Amino acid sequence: MNIHEYQARQLLAQYRVPLAQGSVCDTAEAARSLAEELLRQGADLIAVKSQVHSGGRGKGTFKSGFRGGVKLCKSAGEVYENAKAMLGNVLVTKQTGPEGRLVSKLLVAAAPKIQKELYLAVLLDRSSSRPLVMASTSGGMDIEEVAANTPEKIIKEYIDPGLGMMPYQARKIAAALDLRGDLMGQAVKLLTGVYQAWWECDASLLEINPLCIVLTREGKEALMAVDAKFSIDDNALYRHPNIQAMRDLAEEAPLEIEASKHNLNYIKLDGNIACLVNGAGLAMATMDIIQHFGGRPANFLDVGGGASQQQVTAAFKIILQDAHVRGILVNIFGGIMDCNVIATGIVAAIKETGLSLPLVVRLEGNNVAEGKKTLAESGLQLITGDSMADAAQKVVKAVGKA
Repeated sequence: MNIHEYQARQLLAQYRVPLAQGSVCDTAEAARSLAEELLRQGADLIAVKSQVHSGGRGKGTFKSGFRGGVKLCKSAGEVYENAKAMLGNVLVTKQTGPEGRLVSKLLVAAAPKIQKELYLAVLLDRSSSRPLVMASTSGGMDIEEVAANTPEKIIKEYIDPGLGMMPYQARKIAAALDLRGDLMGQAVKLLTGVYQAWWECDASLLEINPLCIVLTREGKEALMAVDAKFSIDDNALYRHPNIQAMRDLAEEAPLEIEASKHNLNYIKLDGNIACLVNGAGLAMATMDIIQHFGGRPANFLDVGGGASQQQVTAAFKIILQDAHVRGILVNIFGGIMDCNVIATGIVAAIKETGLSLPLVVRLEGNNVAEGKKTLAESGLQLITGDSMADAAQKVVKAVGKA
């Protein structure tokens, strides 16, 4: 689950991570009032930041034609005008796709005097099964671009999950970022706080980009988290009702929300061949083989290892709400799953939805003979595949004819 920047700031503040002073608002008038207060307190510039689940907001364009989802303003009046242009309008970035995201909230914060931008992230490295702290002196850039062009600038420190981040590791990272003197001590506290926030919130990713060296009003250098991205492991949300309450359904695709109600893992894609599969690995392989034979998958849909007939029916209904779907491939390998349960669900779903699109079904594994019998005796128009490759070729061909 992703959360907004202002919500990430709330969590980071609990771990004493230094942040620029600011608050969230949902009207232009409130944005102006917040700016007036920040200016009274000595701020020279005010940042107005659209709150949507997307990177690249500053380079985004609103469908109204207004450019930039992040603005730096010198006056409360300027904040007000920018807030009016952002709120209630749709922001399109390279991550949102052409449909964009509706901006309903803004973060209004003091813009610090940035001397240098750094990068910091904590994530789970699956190859080592350990937390990984990544840092770089190339802050403000996409880390993928840094990895591709200047990989030597990426600092990696693996953390023992039983011990947590040790002080010497924090000092090691700070030294690699060339943070000396007072900044070294600040870095150790900040790094420890960021790691604790990632660990205790059960996050999959906590990214601070940029992490900045700023100049305080007293003329001293200090470290500050200027932007933050927080992704929480869905499987751990039951332990964090306060974080679960931060979920913003307006930022999620309607079909994905509907799928989550039935414990289905669904992600919409831009193809026209829908997939219904059990198991994430098999689902990925199914999408790959459709692509291999010239088709384009319309979704990732994993019904899990023990789906019920009701879940299969729900999955079909969700698939059919995508107007781009021109054919469906069901690819099931029954380990725990009973193939006849899937077959019965398929028959029920076709009858309930009145499916008229080409449907190819490949069943293999537990109770497959009974499942195939159920499909054969249903009297319904469907195509069976003897293997995954056979099924993929058949659905691509059927969609091509349609």
